[in-house]
Amino acid sequence: MTRPLKTSASERPLAEPAPHALPVPAVSSDLPPPPVEPDSGERRFSTLDRTVRALEARVSGGASPHAVWAAWEDWARHLSRAPGRQLDLAMRAQQNFSKLAAHVTTGAPAGTRPFAPKANDSRFDDAGWEKPPFALWQQGFLAAEDWWDYATGEIRGMRSKTAQRVNFMAGQMLDVLSPSNFPATNPEILRRTAETGGQNLVEGARHAWADAMDRLTGEGALPETEFAVGRDIAATPGEVVWRNTLFELIQYAPQTDNVQAEPVLIVPAWIMKYYILDLSPQNSLINYLVGQGFTVFAISWRNPGAECRDLSLDDYRKQGVMAAIDAVGRIVPGQKIHACGYCLGGTILSIAAATMARDGDDRLASLTLLAAQVDFAEAGELGLFVDEAQVAFLEDAMWDQGYLDKRQMVGAFRALRSHDLVWSHAVRRYFLGEDDAQSDIGTWNADATRMPARMHSEYLRGLFLENRLSAGRFAVEGAVIALGDITAPIFALGTEKDHIAPWRSVYKLALFTDTELTFALTSGGHNGGVVSEPGHPHRRYRIGCRKPGDLYQPPDRWAAAHPPKDGSWWPDWRDWLNRHGSGIRVAPPSMGAASEGLPPLGPAPGTYVFQR
Repeated sequence: MTRPLKTSASERPLAEPAPHALPVPAVSSDLPPPPVEPDSGERRFSTLDRTVRALEARVSGGASPHAVWAAWEDWARHLSRAPGRQLDLAMRAQQNFSKLAAHVTTGAPAGTRPFAPKANDSRFDDAGWEKPPFALWQQGFLAAEDWWDYATGEIRGMRSKTAQRVNFMAGQMLDVLSPSNFPATNPEILRRTAETGGQNLVEGARHAWADAMDRLTGEGALPETEFAVGRDIAATPGEVVWRNTLFELIQYAPQTDNVQAEPVLIVPAWIMKYYILDLSPQNSLINYLVGQGFTVFAISWRNPGAECRDLSLDDYRKQGVMAAIDAVGRIVPGQKIHACGYCLGGTILSIAAATMARDGDDRLASLTLLAAQVDFAEAGELGLFVDEAQVAFLEDAMWDQGYLDKRQMVGAFRALRSHDLVWSHAVRRYFLGEDDAQSDIGTWNADATRMPARMHSEYLRGLFLENRLSAGRFAVEGAVIALGDITAPIFALGTEKDHIAPWRSVYKLALFTDTELTFALTSGGHNGGVVSEPGHPHRRYRIGCRKPGDLYQPPDRWAAAHPPKDGSWWPDWRDWLNRHGSGIRVAPPSMGAASEGLPPLGPAPGTYVFQR
């Protein structure tokens, strides 16, 4: 439930006279001229086209049919002109069939079976898959999966991205047909049904009905959970000390008698609620920093609706990052700021830092980028379908809605690991009758957000599609910025199993900066690798520092040269922040700065975090 917002004078943006008057950024000098405005007839037909595509997007979850079929057509055309490749695939099919037939006739034990699930595929972990006839069904599926994985490899002359797309889509289609998805061919479902007398199917039907109603009614409510925002999670004590139409700034209450002189400002991604970095107290990165003697501020972005459709990417820099830096500077005057950005927040923070460097603004003591990309040439599986057709399709969907719907974003992320996040989850929920396991990170994951239409279009085109930032073609207020201008020391973190910001892509920051760069590579994924508190079992990380003037090391060579260490990367980052500050400890600053027009507006976690 969204709480009512105050509208006092203290809530107005620092640099703007009116709280809702967000500026339109200057046109970048390297952008193409705007298209000629069509006449009324053309506009009417264009509107019809966009309306049709917007309706298609609602059905397809935002995936462009053209992008899908174009990839399959390109693969099929190249395969049709490659008789050698066709013979190769025929031989592969024959070999797989022979392996499967030999397995059936000899009854080989589980350890010697010809086909094994891929890493992180837990669909066939149940012991029942070792027994006939389930073992045969499992092996038959894995044989087909092996063939399609091989068949959708790159063919000479075909675009590499097309091959990756087709391979990804083939895997998605096969995931639908897995024998683990059907009660009659899944031994775990059959056993559970026998044990409970079918009660698991009754519970599953109840779950299916509830989920169907949630989809039909639109936004839906957060699932029932023991983790309440503001009580169990997002619960580090603090005050909202600044609010504008884009974000609330939270200042956290000190937990030590004295603090490091330089404050820390955290810029999370607006694609997620900020409290991924403030989960339960024991695994809250924010709570950890405060407990280590830092004055910590965090941005809590609003959850935009259709009224925010015209917010731009530069609005997020100016009215987001820069407004927060201005506010922190008023509360802690005379001190430089340790700025930390996570995911998309790290990308916009790097843009802000490069702009500050260009303009001679030296207020940053250091820059930390957590699982954040500045180069999108190898952006991972999320980038497979980012082309002109897909971006135009999403733009039409957002033109209709005013934003990218959170269900479309969640669907895209789940598709990256559909066998686990879609199908295995459906099996557990609808056929085994199990409720979703409750956890702080699970509660956060269900609390999705939206993205404004204009901002997301600019992000997809300027960064994902055209890769302007690392190419030296990204302009801010009419002038190109360069990451190489940044002189503040940088700490960058990648995670080994990141499907959203692959660590080798994150590591590319080393190619575009000249300042001191400390890079850490931690185990886990995009979220789990970051939320890796001390004492978390089975965690490890690598860390190394590149001094100015050192030669570039390719990512795999870097990893080989830096052996893994057991434990959490958090203490190393804390020590790094201490080394790159003044080393002076002072009395904690006041909460807010009433004399500067920044009085406390209410307790953390504020109001924007509750927007649905």
